[in-house]
Amino acid sequence: MLHLQKLSVGTETVEGLADWQASKRAQSDDGHPRHITRMWPKREDELLDGGSIFWVIKGVMLARQRIVRLDEYWRDGIRYCAITCDKDLIRVAATPRRAFQGWRYLKPEDAPADLRPGQQQQDTLPPSLSKALADIGVR
Repeated sequence: MLHLQKLSVGTETVEGLADWQASKRAQSDDGHPRHITRMWPKREDELLDGGSIFWVIKGVMLARQRIVRLDEYWRDGIRYCAITCDKDLIRVAATPRRAFQGWRYLKPEDAPADLRPGQQQQDTLPPSLSKALADIGVR
C-alpha cells in the first residue's frame, strides 16, 4: 500500500475542500470527488491497494480520502489522470508540510494518524494554528 500527498490549492479549511468536492465540477459521473492531474502515477497498483490521498491545506496535512480508482480523463486530446476518491473526508493529526508542486508519494509509516471518531466532527482550528501546534509537537 502507498499513499499520495497533495496540496489543496485555493482552500482554507477541510470544510472548504468538502464544499469544493460537493460541486458537480469536482465529481466523476458516479458522484465521487476526483482530482485531475497531468501525470499518471507509476505505482498505481500500490495506491489502489488501500491507499489514500492526504490533503495539505495551508501548509498542514489535515485530511485524507481513500483512493477508489484512477480514471482516464481526456481534454483537448491530452490524457490526464482523474484520481477518484471515496466521498468521506477523514481528518488526520495536523502535520506540517512544506510547499511542493504536483503530488508526492507517502509511505504508510510516514502518514499521520486518523483522528479518533469523536474528534472527526469537532470544529477545526485554523490551519495556521494547527501548524503552529504541530511544529511544537502538540497534536
